[in-house]
Amino acid sequence: MSDISFFARIKNLFKGFLSIFISDIEKEHPEIAYENAINSMVEKYSKLKAATAAIIRRREDIDERLKQASKALAQTDAELNAAVATNQDDLALILIQKKNQLEIQAAELKADMETAHKDADDAKASILQVQAEIRKLKDERVVMLARMQSAQARIKIQEQLEGLSVDAEVKALDNVREHIKNTIAQANLGKELADTSLDARLDKLKSQTGDVQARQQLAELKAKRDAQQASQGQKSM
Repeated sequence: MSDISFFARIKNLFKGFLSIFISDIEKEHPEIAYENAINSMVEKYSKLKAATAAIIRRREDIDERLKQASKALAQTDAELNAAVATNQDDLALILIQKKNQLEIQAAELKADMETAHKDADDAKASILQVQAEIRKLKDERVVMLARMQSAQARIKIQEQLEGLSVDAEVKALDNVREHIKNTIAQANLGKELADTSLDARLDKLKSQTGDVQARQQLAELKAKRDAQQASQGQKSM
C-alpha cells in the first residue's frame, strides 16, 4: 500500500468522524444547522449571480455582434445593388460572396442569441429559486427554533413535575388528620368520663332528689288545700 493511499484513507476517516461530530453538535444546536444551510445557500446564490452575470455578458456580446453583422449586411446589400446598377460585375461578384458570408454569420449569431437568451432566463430563474429557498429557510428557522424552545420548555417542566414527590406532603397531611381525630376522640372521651364519673352521678342524684322532694311538697300543699276547701264546705251546710 502506498503512502498516498494510506494518508488518503486516514483523511477520509477523519472526515467521517468530523462529520459525525458536527452532526451531533447540530442536533444539540439546530440553530447551527440552519445557519450552515443558509450560509451554503447564500454561497450558492453568489456563485449563481456570478455565472448569470457572465451569461448576460455573453448575450450582450452576441447581441452587439449581431447588430454589427446586420449593419454590415445592410451596407453590403446596398453596395451590391449599386454595383449591379452600374454594371460593375467584378465588384458585384465579390459583394455577393461577402453578403452570403454575412447572412450565414447573422443566422449563426441569431441562433446563438436565442440560446443566450434562454440561458440567461434559466440562470435568472435559478437565482430567484435560490432566493426563495433562502427566505424559506430563514422563515423555517424562526418557526422551528421557536417550536424547539417550546418543546424543550415543556420537557423541562415535565421533568420537574416528575421529580417532585407528593408523598411527603400527603404524609404530613395524614399526620395532621390523625392528630385532629385523636384530639376530637380525647375531647369526647373526657365528656364521656365526666358523664359517668361518681361526682357527676351524685350531682345528678341530688338534682333528682330535689325534684322528688319538691313534687312531694307540691302534693302535700295540694292535699292541704283540698282539705281546707272540704272543711269550709261542710261548715256552710
